[in-house]
Amino acid sequence: MERSGPVGSVGDRNWHGSARLAVSCALLFCAMALLVDWDAGSLTPPRALLWLALSVAAGVVLLPPRVSAGPGWLAVRTPWRRRFVRTDALTSVRQYDGVSSHLVLRDVSGNRLELDPRVLTANPLIWHELDTGVRRSVERGTLRHGAELLDRLGHRIDDETVRAVLRTSGLSR
Repeated sequence: MERSGPVGSVGDRNWHGSARLAVSCALLFCAMALLVDWDAGSLTPPRALLWLALSVAAGVVLLPPRVSAGPGWLAVRTPWRRRFVRTDALTSVRQYDGVSSHLVLRDVSGNRLELDPRVLTANPLIWHELDTGVRRSVERGTLRHGAELLDRLGHRIDDETVRAVLRTSGLSR
């Protein structure tokens, strides 16, 4: 279980690997750009600084958001900001499909958070925290839109988890 934040919180267990890949891609881009520029005989200190700045920008863009959850809350942190919602006081959940499918969660305080549903699929502990909070929101009557969407997502996550367990145990392909 990945700890990320306050005691009792869980984090995206795949984030470190994805962040390492983003940094590796940025470093490789920097090295290749410098090497090509040097080989062409046009590498100067300002150009080297430009390649370094572009590599840092590429690394920041490629860096995945860091998702963490705890009892009653869900947070997504990017290099620029941290978004936070109370999962036990949600008002709506919507899913937007397209190039990149994402969930948009809103709570009673007006906080808004966007989340890739694949993070929930890959992290059952984060899903559990969200699901528990959603159930409380439904009990309290604050969740007006999206309960059925999360129900379908929960069934899909459960199905994928069962398939993964069966594959790991050798009972299925």
